[in-house]
Amino acid sequence: MLAVKAVWQYYIPTQDVLRLLELFRRMINDAIRIALAYDATTLRRVSLLAYNELAPYDSPSYFKLCAISRAAGILAARKKSIRRGFITRTVYAFRQQLVSCYGFKIENGYLHIPVSRGKHFSIPLTSHTLEIISQPGIKVRFFTLTRNRLSLCIARDTPRIECRSTIGVDRNLRNLTVGNDTQTHQYDLSKCVRIAKTTVLIVASFTRNDDRIRTAIASMYGQRRTSRTGHLLHNATKTIFAVAVQRRTAIVLENIEGIRSLYRRGNGQGRKYRGRMNGWS
Repeated sequence: MLAVKAVWQYYIPTQDVLRLLELFRRMINDAIRIALAYDATTLRRVSLLAYNELAPYDSPSYFKLCAISRAAGILAARKKSIRRGFITRTVYAFRQQLVSCYGFKIENGYLHIPVSRGKHFSIPLTSHTLEIISQPGIKVRFFTLTRNRLSLCIARDTPRIECRSTIGVDRNLRNLTVGNDTQTHQYDLSKCVRIAKTTVLIVASFTRNDDRIRTAIASMYGQRRTSRTGHLLHNATKTIFAVAVQRRTAIVLENIEGIRSLYRRGNGQGRKYRGRMNGWS
C-alpha cells in the first residue's frame, strides 16, 4: 500500500520564480477557457485541444503539461458539482502557483527547478524537510510552489498489518472515546470548545465600520483557531493510531453523514446551541 503525504517549508522567491508562477496561472486559465469552449473535461481531450495553444508561453514544455493537468482537475471538480446540483460560477485559477512532477532534482540539500531555457533556481531545504525526505523508502513525487511556500509530495510503501481485533471511535463535542469490549479510553477535547467560543466572542466584539478590515482581522483569528484546535486533534488522533498499530487493531469510524442537518435554523434550537454544534472540531 502506498502512503502519500506532504512536507512544506517557506522560501524566498526571485523575480524569475514569480514570473513563472504567474505564467503557470495564466496557462491554467487558458486551458480552462479552451476546454469550456469545446465542452471538454477529460485530461486527454483537454491536452489535445490546449497543448498547441500554449506554445507562445515561454515555459518548459513539462510545465505546460502540468498546467493542463491542473486545469483538467478543476474542470472535473466543476463537473462533479454540476452533477450534484450545485450552482457553479465560471472557474479559473486565482492563486499564483507552480505544480510539477517533471524537471526537478534534489541534490546536496537543494531543490533545483528549471525556470527557463538553461536557467535553474535552487531552493535550500530546511533540516526538517531533509530529515523527512531522506528516510528509507521515501520518494518525492512532485513539488508545489506558491509565492512563499514550497511543498513536496512524498510517498512510501507501507507494510500491510494483519489486524487481530477492532476498536470503535466515538466523536463527541467535548471528548473523543475509543475502545471495544475489553477496554475504553477517553480523550478530553473540551479545550477545543473553549477556543471556538473565545474566538466567536472576539470576532463579535469588533465595532469598526469597515467590512474589509473586519474580514481580514476575523480571518486572522479564524486561522489562529484552526491552528490551535488542529494541534489538539492531531495529538489525540496520532496517539490513537500509534496504539492501534502497536496492538494490531483496526479502527472503525462512525457514520456522521447528514449531522449538520440536525442543527439548522428552524429546528427549534437556540442560536448559541446551533453555533456550538455546527462549529465543533
